[in-house]
Amino acid sequence: MKQIRIFLFTISILFFFSTNDICAQTATDSIQFKEKYGLRLGIDLSKPLRTLLDDDYSGLEILGDYRVYKNYYAAAEIGNEKMDYSEDNLSVTSNGSYIKFGVDYNAYENWAGMENMIFVGLRYGFATFSQTLNEYAIYTDTQFFPPNIVQGPFETSGLTASWVELMVGMKVELFNNIFLGANLQLKRRVTQSTPTNFDNLTIPGFNRTYDDSTFGVGYGYTISYLIPLYKKAKD
Repeated sequence: MKQIRIFLFTISILFFFSTNDICAQTATDSIQFKEKYGLRLGIDLSKPLRTLLDDDYSGLEILGDYRVYKNYYAAAEIGNEKMDYSEDNLSVTSNGSYIKFGVDYNAYENWAGMENMIFVGLRYGFATFSQTLNEYAIYTDTQFFPPNIVQGPFETSGLTASWVELMVGMKVELFNNIFLGANLQLKRRVTQSTPTNFDNLTIPGFNRTYDDSTFGVGYGYTISYLIPLYKKAKD
């Protein structure tokens, strides 16, 4: 009976220390897991692809984000676009550069070792550009004479526009530090300057404009590379 008590006491001591070791190891593993913080740079693939497929368009956009704190990222895009637009009575070309900057919030809770994003972002955009009136038709209400076509070009430079933009999208890590993404953009124009003889039909970075609305839309397909600068322990 005494030997049984000694045996049970020994087993209890061993179980106590082994349990503490497991808990300590679990806590250590949890603390030692670290997430990457750094600068992610890339391009919008949709713009070079559209440049190849659409003769009336050329553009390029470079983008980046920097992880500031947990799920919050500072983000920006800078680009250049040239867009031709034609209607029945006129043909115009907009050409200029733009910059957008703001923040992204990652709403996706990653598993250990994952760096994916499902994000909501807010941007402020600003563009400086020119509008060129290539040709326009003078309206006539008679069918006996053809419309009078006035040939240009008539260029107005130094135009500006600004807008706010809501963005939703995702970024998936395909390979180590290489991300493929997609996003949708809802824009609301805030300010714009226009030529004296017609309105802006397209604005670089904002896309198509409409007389009866200040809203616009956009999209993007991105590829980017994360440059890890440091790592931080995950809670």
